Formats: sequence, structure tokens, C-alpha cells
Amino acid sequence: MSTITKRLTVDQYDQMVENGILPETNRFELINGRIVEKEVKNPAHSTASNRTRRAIERILPGGWYVRQEQPVRIPNRRSEPEPDVSVVRGVIEDYETRHPDPEDVALVVEVTRSSVAKDRALARVYDGGGIPVYWIVNVPRRRLEVYEGPGPQQGRGGRYPAPKILSEPDTVSLKIDGREVGQIAVAGLLPLATP
Repeated sequence: MSTITKRLTVDQYDQMVENGILPETNRFELINGRIVEKEVKNPAHSTASNRTRRAIERILPGGWYVRQEQPVRIPNRRSEPEPDVSVVRGVIEDYETRHPDPEDVALVVEVTRSSVAKDRALARVYDGGGIPVYWIVNVPRRRLEVYEGPGPQQGRGGRYPAPKILSEPDTVSLKIDGREVGQIAVAGLLPLATP
């Protein structure tokens, strides 16, 4: 016996949310056409997310702002992930009636405590969807994985080159629209205590 599973589009998923078909617990996101449950966050994860948001906000130029655990639409990958942190163009009110699309997004960040393989797999969704920079804050390994500078296949199912791995003493460049706007200490993204 075989089972045929139809993958949802982003519009279908948004209609399910709008019509109350999914529970209001905010525990789900759409990845590659499938509804997946998000991981439960421990204190170290929450701390890293908040420290990352704060570090980015300190150097972010005007015309951009930071969202935390809010949807990003990636229609060509049938995905609407909710990254821990994202940097988007404009102001909060620009997204009263829609979620940002890839052309609105400069950076997405996922914080991982145990699901690094899942977060690394998301690199294909983000790159294939046209997101220019993707960071993984790896809390257990106390490092940052930076995916950027995708090849000519970006937006058409391509892949980022191998990530740049940065440790606590390193700094990372925050890039907006392809230009560096500042440096952030990797240690400033991580919780002070080892989980």
C-alpha cells in the first residue's frame, strides 16, 4: 500500500493559518511543503536568540529591522520557516498584511542546541529561496556557521558554498545588501554559561 502526500504551497499554508485550521500554539512551520513541528527552546537557546538580536540591532543601519521567530515566505521552496532571528527591509508596519519575501530579507539566523543537522539542511531552503546570508549559532559547539556568497544557482535550487566556521574569539561581518555594515563578536551571540 502506498501513500501519496501532496506538498502544500505557501499560499495554502497561509490560508490554513488564516482559517484557524492549525492550532494557535505557534508550534509549526512550513518546510519544503510539509508542516513540521518546531523544537522546544531551552534557556540557552532563548538567551542566544536574544543576544543575537541585540548584537545585530546595535549596528543595523536605518531602513532595516530585526524580527524574532516570525515567518519568512519562500514560495519557490514551498516554505515559510520562522527563523530565530531575521533582518528585513523597512519598518514593522510594512508587514501588517504580509510576511517578508526573500527580496525583503538580508539575513536569517537559526540557533541550534541539538538539531544542527536540521538547521544545516535549512541552508538549502534559504539559499534556493534567495536568502543572501544564513547564520547558524551553534550553542553546544560554541561557534557560528556563516553561509553566504551563494553561487550563480542562488534562487534556483542552488547551494551556498561551504560555511565559514567562526569560534568565540572571532568576529563576523554583518552584511546588508552585499556590503559590510559592522562587525559582531561571535562570543556576543552565545550564552555566557556553557549549556
